[in-house]
Amino acid sequence: MKRSAGLLLYRRTGAALEVLLGHMGGPFFARRDQGAWTVPKGEYEEDEPAWDAARREFQEELGLEPPEGDGAVPLGEVRQSGGKLVTVWAVEADLDPATVVPGTFRMEWPPRSGREQEFPELDRVAWLPLDRAREVIVTAQRAFLDRLAEHSG
Repeated sequence: MKRSAGLLLYRRTGAALEVLLGHMGGPFFARRDQGAWTVPKGEYEEDEPAWDAARREFQEELGLEPPEGDGAVPLGEVRQSGGKLVTVWAVEADLDPATVVPGTFRMEWPPRSGREQEFPELDRVAWLPLDRAREVIVTAQRAFLDRLAEHSG
């Protein structure tokens, strides 16, 4: 079974909460908004602690040092539709999305062309209010937003 771990950054703007999500890069998500945004996360092997993987993947996906994580809130796990088990922690922090330098991946594109192209893991990163985030995040990951709202309520 594939496992993935990530950090969900959040900040308070007045009475509202905003979360930092990334829009998945590559040709499959280029024209999609709904269901195309995700917590910055990545896969890890069972012998790596999930917390360590979440911090490593944050750095790989965003090109930035992960926040310290003092007071990190464990948001538990969800199983995505493809079967992947995702574990996430919420960390209160602020960052400027313009400073993100996304990691990349390679894939054959167009299909069966024999040509490999490089794409950013996340092609956009943005602070979104919880209501907007719920509309665009990968369906299974909505549970993380709900758990964060409960914790912060």
